[in-house]
Amino acid sequence: MDDESEIQDVLRRLNDCWLEKRPADLNGVLHDDVTMVFPGFAGRISGKRALIDGFTDFCESAVVHSFSIDDEQIDVAGNTGTASFRFAMVYEREGKKYLSTGRDLWVLSKNEGQWKAVWRTMLDVTEEPVAE
Repeated sequence: MDDESEIQDVLRRLNDCWLEKRPADLNGVLHDDVTMVFPGFAGRISGKRALIDGFTDFCESAVVHSFSIDDEQIDVAGNTGTASFRFAMVYEREGKKYLSTGRDLWVLSKNEGQWKAVWRTMLDVTEEPVAE
């Protein structure tokens, strides 16, 4: 498998883990020192445990009704890869549904033959209530 295909596989695994409510399985695709910068660069968390805890919180408090991605873009330079995709998700929290859209951006690093996510942010995020 070439690097681009391997990164696509990591993205699929990242999304499958939280969509299937298995956030602990993210452990295998996240670098120990991974950082997530919140939308709008409004804050950040660092470390694999903190990122997994964030996904765990979402999995425990929300029900995803739909999730789709398009416009996937992957670039590789040496042992560094960037991957991004547009997403649209309808989820429910506390009995209220929301439509969230934006672009998910991941930076990955290849060490010892394995790609792992080292940095993430979400761009152009919008969230609005869904009328029932």
